[in-house]
Amino acid sequence: MKTADCDILILPGLAGSEEDHWQARWASRLPTARIVVQDDWHAPEPEAWRRRIAEAVAAARRPVILIAHSLGVVAAVEAAPDFPPDVVRGALLVALPDVEEAPDLPDSVRAFAPLPRDPLPFPSLLVASRTDPHCAYARAEDFAYAWGAQIVDAGDSGHINVASGHGPWPEGLMRLAGFLKTL
Repeated sequence: MKTADCDILILPGLAGSEEDHWQARWASRLPTARIVVQDDWHAPEPEAWRRRIAEAVAAARRPVILIAHSLGVVAAVEAAPDFPPDVVRGALLVALPDVEEAPDLPDSVRAFAPLPRDPLPFPSLLVASRTDPHCAYARAEDFAYAWGAQIVDAGDSGHINVASGHGPWPEGLMRLAGFLKTL
């Protein structure tokens, strides 16, 4: 599959994706990509976030590829049962926050717990860092296996955001291109 053949829905996490974040850069660079905008990026409400993602998937006119970061991963996985069948063809899931066990997450993020453990109905990659302050690698790996996702070890990459040095994140774009070729 090529990016021109699908609708790419970009799902940011808490506080959205600032201008230098790789998701914002990809949204401006990939012609079929758009950010699914939430009503409140700073005080997320689980049901509203899931509904907004499900509505965006249902409105798509081509096969959908999800690109989610952080809390966007959680919302996407929780919304998956509400997607129309066979519309989402794959998902790149990056930097899952452990909404159940990470000690430093705000209550508004913890409200998304518990994390689903059902297999996802589409192929997916979960990119996880061994130094993500919001999720131990072993927990990310456990969720990837439960979801039927391929785990991608990002090594010492923090939360894979601007603060960890991942502005344009060309390695992620190459990983996306390789993933699309398998679909």
